[in-house]
Amino acid sequence: MKRILYYDCFAGISGDMNLGALVDLGVDAGYLEAELGKLDIEGFRLEVERDMRKGISGTKVTVVVENPENEKHRHLSHIEGLINNSTLSDSIKEKSLAIFGLVAEAEAKVHNISKEKVHFHEVGALDSIADIVGAAICQEYLKVDEIHSSPVQLGGGFVKCAHGTMPVPAPATAEIVAAIPVKSGLVEYEATTPTGAAILAATVDCFNEHMDLTIAKTGYGIGQRDGEIPNVLRVYLAESSMQESKDVFVEEAVMLECNLDDMNPERYTHVMDLLFDAGAADVFMIPVVMKKSRPGHMLSVLCNRDTVEKMKEILFLETSSIGLREHTLKKSMLRREMVVVSTKYGDVEVKRSYWNSQVVNEKPEFEHCRRLALEHGVTLEEISKEVIKKL
Repeated sequence: MKRILYYDCFAGISGDMNLGALVDLGVDAGYLEAELGKLDIEGFRLEVERDMRKGISGTKVTVVVENPENEKHRHLSHIEGLINNSTLSDSIKEKSLAIFGLVAEAEAKVHNISKEKVHFHEVGALDSIADIVGAAICQEYLKVDEIHSSPVQLGGGFVKCAHGTMPVPAPATAEIVAAIPVKSGLVEYEATTPTGAAILAATVDCFNEHMDLTIAKTGYGIGQRDGEIPNVLRVYLAESSMQESKDVFVEEAVMLECNLDDMNPERYTHVMDLLFDAGAADVFMIPVVMKKSRPGHMLSVLCNRDTVEKMKEILFLETSSIGLREHTLKKSMLRREMVVVSTKYGDVEVKRSYWNSQVVNEKPEFEHCRRLALEHGVTLEEISKEVIKKL
């Protein structure tokens, strides 16, 4: 069974809500403070208390900055130095730097400057340093195998920041969540901050709206607001419901589908080749019966979230479809490797698949076999037999 940390971001996420939720889930607050002390910077402390929002009780963690008027604005190099020179574990350092790096890259893109020249305003402040490094500390404390999350609620309206009044999501947040499933409009304020978004983007292994987990414990992090929607972050400590081989890898994917009944079938191969060339994991067609008993085909495209828009463009421009269906799913894949087998006709690549460290499938690459068969004037069957002899 895998130990899973699941973020339920129905009301968004901020750095302090994340700390509160993970402390509520079981992270020792004293341990968190002691670890943050390894940064060897002064001027802040944690205030941990029980609080409630709309009848939901949880833990509220506030980073109290003792002299905010004297607080420094830091560049990325200053923050990297603080973290690298600390006595924190290497894994905490690595995760903290990854989160800060995402924020720096987003700010750099928004302001059209290099990452090194980004002047951290709110994010360079002590409270954000504590939020980000604290997130890495808490996640390591929980010793989970994977981190999952729901789609992230961004909120709505406008937010005031160092650069003025910005629409929600703030430009930096919009950059950070570019490849993350999000929702908006639940509330008229910034539900997800750049810090909260970066924590998820840097640490979450997969985003799934529907859990397939066995929940062991639930924690609630209380936010600073108190409105109609409970301003809380809910987190679960859970176990995966399915016992899997160590050679099985699970990741999120997107399936796009459309029905075709008025398109020349000669163009199907062209469309499928374009989809594969653009990065589709799989493309296939199924015969279907349409309305008025017209024969047709359902075209299905399996891809990752980063390539969805390109797949849609190809489908709308290269097929007769004027509508698509889209849904998110999980795909499980066996570990695989390519090996080269030398035969008397030449070398052939063979794809091997593994389950529990055992080879369960070996498949010669068809195009290699076909090329050798044509070159030597023998049958495909002859090439296949020669490959099998060498396995």
